[in-house]
Amino acid sequence: MTARVVLVLLTAVALAVPLPSAAQPSAKLSRVGFLEDGVGVRLQPFKEKLRELGYVEGQHVVVAYRATQGRSERLATLAAELVGLNPDVIVTNGVPAAQALRRATTTIPIVVSAAADLVGTGLVSSLARPGGNVTGSTSLTTELSGKRVELLMELIPGLSRVAVLWNAANPGAVRTWEETQIAARRMGLQVQSLEVRSAEDLGRAFEAAVKARTAALIVVQDTLTMVQRTTIVQLANRSRLPAMYGSSLLVEAGGLISSATDLIELYRQRIQYDTGPWRTGWSASIRAGPSRI
Repeated sequence: MTARVVLVLLTAVALAVPLPSAAQPSAKLSRVGFLEDGVGVRLQPFKEKLRELGYVEGQHVVVAYRATQGRSERLATLAAELVGLNPDVIVTNGVPAAQALRRATTTIPIVVSAAADLVGTGLVSSLARPGGNVTGSTSLTTELSGKRVELLMELIPGLSRVAVLWNAANPGAVRTWEETQIAARRMGLQVQSLEVRSAEDLGRAFEAAVKARTAALIVVQDTLTMVQRTTIVQLANRSRLPAMYGSSLLVEAGGLISSATDLIELYRQRIQYDTGPWRTGWSASIRAGPSRI
């Protein structure tokens, strides 16, 4: 089932590229930095949408790409590399990458996709007036926390105890964990925290869940859980823990159910919002993306 999130929080985000025109050849190549905190699943849909809109790499735009390949500790280094190239705009995903970029520059526009909580993590001042050089789209990961708990309770009648697997090294995941815990306790559930910071922590976390006889699991979406999705799904299945995931990619890897924003579609949408404002300066905006169950 696919549901569209119809909440549009402000006006559109634009790339730093004028619309291509057959009558007016491009005077110079616009430079886009692309920092992916992950293993390379986001660049291709981004480039595909560029081509659909008529932007030709090498003719209208050049994209400088960097990816952590699952090693988020490289974010500061890669952010500095991209800023050193002085691009017109840098696009990225998630809170840690956006924070690394903002520490590296306060002048180059940063467009964020799939950030769990832009306001709560301090990336923007407010949804109405973000301020600074950061804007983008939100995955509504934090806002969907209560819905995931509700769906899990419908799936497992009589559920009384749930474990939450979350990456304590990611400020966005911390916010989602906090909201999930509040929602679960409000619904009368006991909550077990499975705090992890690296792939090495996953086995221990699942052992703790089994030992506590937890009846179900919620996995908070972030780069760590996305990169380790096959391992996490295997551990959940082996532990006989019905799990609610924060990304449909974990369901595709064999997981039970997810309620999440379609991250790939977010990347495609982000470059289609509005190409006008970048011609005259920075245009701050935030948009919510499509959601998938």
